[in-house]
Amino acid sequence: MRIKKILPFILLVFLFISCEKEDFEIETNNQRTVFMYLPWSTNLTSYFYNNISDMEEAIQEKGLENERIIVFLSTSPSESEMFEITLNNGSCKRTILKEYVNPSFTTEAGLTEILGDMKTFAPAESYSMIIGCHGMGWLPVVQSRSKAKEDFVYHWDFENVPMTRFFGGLTAEYQTNISTLAQSLSNNGLSMEYILFDDCYMSSLEVAYELRHVTNYLIACPTEVMVFGMPYSTIGKYLLSEKPDYKAICESFYQFYSNYQYPYGTLAVTDCSYLDELAELMKYIHSNYSFDSTQAINIQRMDGYSPVIFYDFGDYVQTLCGTDTEIYNKFKTLLEKVIPYKTHTKEFYTASRGPITVERYSGITTSEPSTNSKMVDYPKTSWCIDTH
Repeated sequence: MRIKKILPFILLVFLFISCEKEDFEIETNNQRTVFMYLPWSTNLTSYFYNNISDMEEAIQEKGLENERIIVFLSTSPSESEMFEITLNNGSCKRTILKEYVNPSFTTEAGLTEILGDMKTFAPAESYSMIIGCHGMGWLPVVQSRSKAKEDFVYHWDFENVPMTRFFGGLTAEYQTNISTLAQSLSNNGLSMEYILFDDCYMSSLEVAYELRHVTNYLIACPTEVMVFGMPYSTIGKYLLSEKPDYKAICESFYQFYSNYQYPYGTLAVTDCSYLDELAELMKYIHSNYSFDSTQAINIQRMDGYSPVIFYDFGDYVQTLCGTDTEIYNKFKTLLEKVIPYKTHTKEFYTASRGPITVERYSGITTSEPSTNSKMVDYPKTSWCIDTH
């Protein structure tokens, strides 16, 4: 008799617990996780701390609702930590989630593990990723030193000039290939709302195309970016929003850098959903038009290297199409969809040549017409393969 009376109570408690668990899972799945990934980059650590503090300033201004902010930071060549930024009574707190010793973040296995840790600690319905380090566009890591000519000087090698920001550090053991990032994200079943590269030269057609299946948008600079990096205190609230305001991000970036002590900055947003369509059009253009190498000097350069490595993509295609305004206008219409938002100051900065005037600007680069010795691996890029 006692069992019969207790049984309904047990069932009621079980039902209550089940509902509580279900509600918790729904709440977790509705969260948005923003992952700040700051691997060892040799001489940028102090700037990373500033970037994190600026993001915390944005968090304090905006508040946190369903967002979670996870940071991976390398504090030395052999030590890294993953922590969460939370907001309590108007103040930000950093809670260590995991410490790493000699993390192999340059390998697919190592980066897959790090991304998997982030996903485990902060499961979400949507994810975004901010990557801070040095950058060199699509160029593979093996090119950084081993294949480079001894007299080749990178933008980060110049001394006594304002610093600017490969995907990683200054030497190959701390650099990561874009294809490794793409595969590591895919291994975790991750598709980002956006990937923001706080690095030099990452607004590149070749980079975006490699990442088109693992992110909806790419936010990046087609040129060098000053060592300060992104102004997170002003753009952070737009990055953390449920629907990121890409237009406002570009506008705030411009407002900051047009008034900065070094007033040089370029930024663009790439909508990766149009990149397959763009590749098809470029395959048609490349099959019908041949590039006159003598015209390369007239295309807008986006770097300070000699020969140029990164050219403005829109200007290159206009030069390639020549007098065929019909096909170029078709291209231009599509490019406006690919790059819905972009901005630039009057000049961009290069460590080797100083400021360079922006005369034509599409927001994204290509290395297609380059004759630089660094182009040896260009035919292996997915973009080159699919557009020829």
